[in-house]
Amino acid sequence: MNIPFFAKINNALSESSLFCIFAQNIFMADVIRMPRLSDTMTEGVIKSWIKKVGDSVKPGDVLAEVETDKATMDLEAFQEGILLHIAVASGAIAVDGIIAIIGKKDEDFSSLLKQDAAPAKNTTVAATVTSPAAEVKSQQSVESKEDSSDSRIKASPLAKSMAKDKGLDLSKVSGSGENGRIVRRDLENISTSSSSTAASSTISYQTQGDRTVELSQMRKTIAKRLAESKFSAPHFYLTSEIDMDTCVAAREQLNKLSEIKISFNDIIVKACAAALRKNLDVNVSWMGDKMVYHNDIHIGVAVAIEDGLVVPVIRNTDQKSLQQIKSEISDMAGRAKDKKLNLNEMQGNTFTISNLGMFEIEDFTAIINPPDACILAVGSIIKKPVVKNDQIAISSRMKVTLSCDHRAVDGATGAKFLQSLKQFLENPVSMLL
Repeated sequence: MNIPFFAKINNALSESSLFCIFAQNIFMADVIRMPRLSDTMTEGVIKSWIKKVGDSVKPGDVLAEVETDKATMDLEAFQEGILLHIAVASGAIAVDGIIAIIGKKDEDFSSLLKQDAAPAKNTTVAATVTSPAAEVKSQQSVESKEDSSDSRIKASPLAKSMAKDKGLDLSKVSGSGENGRIVRRDLENISTSSSSTAASSTISYQTQGDRTVELSQMRKTIAKRLAESKFSAPHFYLTSEIDMDTCVAAREQLNKLSEIKISFNDIIVKACAAALRKNLDVNVSWMGDKMVYHNDIHIGVAVAIEDGLVVPVIRNTDQKSLQQIKSEISDMAGRAKDKKLNLNEMQGNTFTISNLGMFEIEDFTAIINPPDACILAVGSIIKKPVVKNDQIAISSRMKVTLSCDHRAVDGATGAKFLQSLKQFLENPVSMLL
């Protein structure tokens, strides 16, 4: 059957249009989105940009530093081209939100932004820069508006209002804000000084003001996870006091023989691993509609850092020597403070230890670290008078408190674990058997 001439032309045009669309998709600029870097991550925070608009990038180049709920990581490029657009200069952006666009020089990427028009959350700058020149013009426009609106005196709107109410001349006030900007506290200090002069019999105190800090992703996640744990898992607590005299003496002898100095925390971690091996019913996870009994013992050790608390995991703890445990804890604790831990080093724990003994805390209760069913809170070793062999003697004592999820661990089960832990710490040699 012969196809009419005009039909052939239409078919050719349609094929040509499809080819043009296909070609356009091939050479379209690449969108960089916020990746999901951990299982609990819902948004990331752009801390700083290493590259700027107009820079050439190639695969492996670090574009920016991104803070997640667990660590600060480098965001790397996976394509070659020019950094055409930065969507978020700094601040939070949801997972899968646009971070940046990489393409050819002067390439039009406006259609990509229209497809994802939702604004980023809590961003410091919602950038609309398409080239370095446009970025400069935008900044100059902002600065010129600021200068024209307040060319003589830099003061916050609240400070101006307070000055008007009090009849103060702002030109005679020194600002303590950014770039000499007059803020509320500057006027409050003047008010305090004036009132103390007018009424010499009244004692005045200089106010220091409050400091508001935006929550880090880590702090947000800690708050969410601990709230869920505390209010969903029915906690109960078991406390035991342990005679540490033999353990103190054993540590002194170990540190005389070894170049690697063992801490009490290292010994406690080793003893917990041994006690868990004897009481695997404590080494469990509550998973909602099922329970997981772990045969491997992976102990998480809580480490306090500036933004909160992280829990590096010592895997197969019961199979490791005190020296190995010491080395791993020291290494991971150091990297945790620098936010250099890998995600897999903070996952997979089956039991957690939180030790506040170094802060002279005698005893406390800890919130369970999901998905664990238990967490051990360790207090200070304190010398106190006790009765031994019907005689009053001075003994080194340590209190530990086991927090248990009652859905997974019963009272008797938790008590048996503490009994085993007490036996190992009061007779450290038994851990070697």
